[in-house]
Amino acid sequence: MTSLTATATATTAAASTVPRVPIPAKGVDYRGKVVLAPMVRSGELPSRLLALKYGADLVWGPETIDRAIIGAIRRVNPRNGTIEFTRLPSNGGRTEKAAKESVIYRIDPAREQGKLVYQMGTASPDLAVQAARVVAGDVAGIDVNSGCPKPFSTSGGMGAALLRTPDRLVSILEALVREVGQPFHIGISVKIRILETPELTESLVSRLVATGITGLTVHCRTTPMRPRERAIRDQLRMIAGICNRAGVACVMNGDVASRDQALDLMSEYGVDGAMIATAAEANSSCFRSEADGGLLPWREVAYAYMRFCIESENRLGNTKYLLNMLIPGKNKEFKAAKASRTYTDCCRRLQFDDLIPAAVRLDEILDLTGKWELGPGDSQQDSRPQAVQNAIKSNESAQAAGGSAIRAKATSPATHGPGPIRTSSIPGPAKIARPETENSTIDAEAHIPAAQKPEITA
Repeated sequence: MTSLTATATATTAAASTVPRVPIPAKGVDYRGKVVLAPMVRSGELPSRLLALKYGADLVWGPETIDRAIIGAIRRVNPRNGTIEFTRLPSNGGRTEKAAKESVIYRIDPAREQGKLVYQMGTASPDLAVQAARVVAGDVAGIDVNSGCPKPFSTSGGMGAALLRTPDRLVSILEALVREVGQPFHIGISVKIRILETPELTESLVSRLVATGITGLTVHCRTTPMRPRERAIRDQLRMIAGICNRAGVACVMNGDVASRDQALDLMSEYGVDGAMIATAAEANSSCFRSEADGGLLPWREVAYAYMRFCIESENRLGNTKYLLNMLIPGKNKEFKAAKASRTYTDCCRRLQFDDLIPAAVRLDEILDLTGKWELGPGDSQQDSRPQAVQNAIKSNESAQAAGGSAIRAKATSPATHGPGPIRTSSIPGPAKIARPETENSTIDAEAHIPAAQKPEITA
């Protein structure tokens, strides 16, 4: 045997002996994945579906505080098959107005199956376990946020504050692994930031990877750093090495702007995966490789996003929040979308006319039909575009009440607690009328009528 062959054999043998924390039966391995980062407001269901459509391997939901989900009621929306965790708000102690049920978290069990990681904000092992048990039967993993520097998180001892209380963070992870990960057969992971010195970071990471977690994400910024400051990757190889020796997947976060860049960084620093955040807010097609066409025009992405929002019955305020990021600020559509007060109005202003019938129905469900915003030059409600009037007339409930009725929102029997669901009893995702030539009932095709497609200039 030559020395070269012997070296190669030894390297292969060494690689095969590297330990790996077992991936639970219903969990997911973070290795080789380019994923959507957890982002408050930007990580709701439509945004996650948009990222998956364009190639994200996994998606993290927005950080949800433990107390917010504890006590929530789990139900299946009969119109679109999504799983909703709801609760009645306290209403600030006011009794003059009945409190409306709020959707705390929404999951698409068909399109997110095996791809959704639920991130929680917590500072207590007991509360963390209670919260995780509510959703554990419907997600592929539970992630603990110990990197958020915002006061709403750190003031309660959560987020980045946990980096200063490693004993508490370790106890939270150990409790989740023991009382949630093992019985529900899903993985537990944690997201951190780097500390001021490599020695401090090394000490923390060494303790965390010994808790039984399957993955660790490191945001390559310190707690005081803001997103506009360039990420620091000096400690990344060291962190990846600690995770590798412990058999824990290491995912990097910070200034990752595309799939191709993510794969290059993974190779350069020896990490197992990469997480994209702000670039996905601006254009979720960043998950497409250059070989697959790269970034798409904003209008095509916004159209697909609007379809997902309508299918998911997303709150209009949240829909507009991300639309304002997807639409370039100098475009006239930016102000138009921002001024809209209903889904119907928003689709009209963006000239997504084929979505208007579904938008009209959703406005009724969300009780938005009385908030029509007149466009420039409109003097009364009857001056609404013909496409809108036709959509309203074709809606039976609206027609019966002269075009202004609000359909009562149907609810399904509440299902308390977590656990697998019988997918055969759940209706498929709501379909928006499409041409018969389309062959997909799951993916929201970003089809734009020819007259609406943006021109591509050389």
